[in-house]
Amino acid sequence: MRIRSRVLGALAVAVTLIVAGLITASPARPAALTEVTNFGANPTNLRMHLYVPGNVRARPPILVAVHYCTGSGPAFHSGTEFASLADRYGFVVIYPSATRSGSCFDVSSPQALRHDGGSDPVGIVSMVRYVQQRNNGDPDRVYVTGSSSGAMMTNVLLGAYPDVFKAGAAFAGVPFGCFATTDGSGWNSSCANGTLIRTPQQWGDLVRAAYPGYSGPRPRMQVWHGTQDDTLRYPNFTEEIKQWTNVHGLGQTPTSTDRPRSNWTRTRYGTVVEAISLDGVGHNIPGGGMAALAIEFLGLDDGGGPTSSPTVTPTVTPTPSGPCRVTYTMNSWNTGFTAAVTITNTGTATVGTWSLAFTLPSGQTVTSAWNAGVSPSSGNVTARDAGYNATIPPGGSATFGFQATHNGNTAEPASFALGGSACEVA
Repeated sequence: MRIRSRVLGALAVAVTLIVAGLITASPARPAALTEVTNFGANPTNLRMHLYVPGNVRARPPILVAVHYCTGSGPAFHSGTEFASLADRYGFVVIYPSATRSGSCFDVSSPQALRHDGGSDPVGIVSMVRYVQQRNNGDPDRVYVTGSSSGAMMTNVLLGAYPDVFKAGAAFAGVPFGCFATTDGSGWNSSCANGTLIRTPQQWGDLVRAAYPGYSGPRPRMQVWHGTQDDTLRYPNFTEEIKQWTNVHGLGQTPTSTDRPRSNWTRTRYGTVVEAISLDGVGHNIPGGGMAALAIEFLGLDDGGGPTSSPTVTPTVTPTPSGPCRVTYTMNSWNTGFTAAVTITNTGTATVGTWSLAFTLPSGQTVTSAWNAGVSPSSGNVTARDAGYNATIPPGGSATFGFQATHNGNTAEPASFALGGSACEVA
């Protein structure tokens, strides 16, 4: 009986080990979201919730995940995939909660837009430092992500605290400083409506002015935006790209373009700026694999960095023969719309300066444009480069956009010609 008991006991241990080995996605011990108080300087009384997975690394990376207006840290924890990804990869997640009316974060005040100036960013940085001290968090691997108000805060934290954050991923946000106000208001209609257009240099200068004297490395940035966003309109996507490419000393021409999903267009600018346009998508929090792609960009999936290989296999559209290809994405509402236009050089010679001719359908009138000059405002119009984006190498692209009114006719132009040569319409 004694021998039999030993055999049965050994079998039980073996079965337990096999089962544990099979369920690799489960944490080593139960993990729960916990609230932390008295975490340091907190001028606006933010709340802090912390998620430490059971299989947390000995020196874990830190991800700050920032919620949308009307949301909370616990709601963002339960409504996104970041906690389950932390279970898989062993990093910790900080979920701040705004406590003011409307539960939006301060991305508008002069205090928020200045390094160590005060307001919500100071409280969030205190949370990071608490985790570095109490949970042995790695100060060289601190990242931030967020949606809507949280995406705006992602831009703010990367702009004002480049010494703390190494990279960020912003879902449906606006550039650093776009929401700035001086009257105490937390809402900037011009920015929200996508009519606040600046040059890359102007956007970059706003970031550089947030931390005078800082000369260290700047955080990498990934931005996401839906073409049908009616809360923080789509032109903000282009403005974010302009800002962060300028901060990194890059031009506006992508180094690569692909489609991780059929309605996602991803453009990369070196290894430090990445932008994903979501065709037909509105103002939503990350879902459907978006969080996983953000984690890969940040380098949290395998301990890597900007060269990490994505698990989503992109489908690359073959380059057609001919001199050019035009992608025209339209976002309409009531009596207005925005159009995002990408010109791809599919020829073999570099384009040194460009003009794109097309005919706007009847009843459509251009009111403003970015990355190009567009004239006249209706009928047979021509978009001309803005100087800084004049050169398009073979295989490269240039992007511009415009806002317009319509009388109910939301048709798209039927054809485009680059320098007099007809382009394929994607």
